[in-house]
Amino acid sequence: MDAKNILIAQSGGPSSAINASIAGAIARAMGSAKVRNVLGAVNGMKGFLERKIINVSKQITSSDDFDMLIHTPAQALGSSRFKLPKEEEAYEQVLEIIKEYNIGYFFYNGGNDSMDTVARLANYFKLRGEEVSVIGIPKTIDNDLMETDHTPGFGSAAKYVAASVGEVYLDTIVYPKPSVTIVEIMGRNAGWLTAASALARQGGIPAPQLIYLPEVVFDPENFVKRVQAQVEKDTHVVVAVSEGIQLADGSYLSTMGDVLDMFGHKTLGGAAHRLEEMVRANVKIDNLKTRSVQFSSLQRSAAHLASMTDLNESYECGYLAVEAALNGMTGVMVAIHRTGNNPYITYYDYADVNLVANKEKHVPREWITMKGTNVSQEMVDYLLPLVRGEASERMEGGLPQFFRFDHSDTVSPDEV
Repeated sequence: MDAKNILIAQSGGPSSAINASIAGAIARAMGSAKVRNVLGAVNGMKGFLERKIINVSKQITSSDDFDMLIHTPAQALGSSRFKLPKEEEAYEQVLEIIKEYNIGYFFYNGGNDSMDTVARLANYFKLRGEEVSVIGIPKTIDNDLMETDHTPGFGSAAKYVAASVGEVYLDTIVYPKPSVTIVEIMGRNAGWLTAASALARQGGIPAPQLIYLPEVVFDPENFVKRVQAQVEKDTHVVVAVSEGIQLADGSYLSTMGDVLDMFGHKTLGGAAHRLEEMVRANVKIDNLKTRSVQFSSLQRSAAHLASMTDLNESYECGYLAVEAALNGMTGVMVAIHRTGNNPYITYYDYADVNLVANKEKHVPREWITMKGTNVSQEMVDYLLPLVRGEASERMEGGLPQFFRFDHSDTVSPDEV
């Protein structure tokens, strides 16, 4: 069998661990006689269709580059939120480029919407009888992918959220006047990341005293009552809230107008600010200081607080994705399964990507307290192993150094 090129593309939002998956894929691919080059599509499927393709294996020139790539946050290949149209011409264009570049293995690294792309391409190639392996490499800080215990990227984001909520609390208690600080954390329909704020308590900090997840209907009147009672009890209160908390009618508490992304999702933002206004207007505590904090993109790419467990698992997912392709598999996503929390024990296998695409894994209701404003010990036990281990960044002059691919150094088919 003639050696083929492999192509990797990244999609969706950044994380601290996603580039470790590229490193794992490169490590496995370059050790195989079946692989000629490792190519990368700049800016996901959109860049691929525009033939913005670089030779990744030639831009990694040393073990230092490789190590820096593992510890570099965000997305070294760039990303896009691009949904393949249903028209067959789009798939024919993908196949045309794949043949031009002699690509035998296609890897897409992302979340729910990315797995939709994997499923569509794998199904199309099967129907056409084309020998192109399409594999999904999981990644999302939202931790909402089905068929896997958790997703690379989540553990590092959870670690950042827990550490930052603890630091926010310490900031609030500097002054004696009562305070309410509302922290908005990413999570459209799944509250995994907001739930991770509970880990702040592992260091003896009482915050967050209230946690609001999208899995529980948000009741504004009850929220005001709970905050009032909590301030009277604790003086300083931190509330952790998911950006996607929803009212009884199913609407989000806060959206940025009617702006939709390419996948039809409403753009969210400002839930904490809405709650800040609610507290300011309705909680009756003298001299109450109220503020809101949005972690926003900081929680996605905080490499200085990356979990070593997360980076190791992300690397393994990339490595095993290539292993699957070389063994003739297609239309699957690498999945992590857990058999124990303490000690933490996992194993890997492969999930049919059709069971993952366009589906969401929610926080189990039994892991949320009956009043809907806290999480259970089962949730804490689930979270703790995922944030363990300190990652060592390459430092120079007191600051971290990151790896960057040259996106402008695109290659033509005859160069690979």
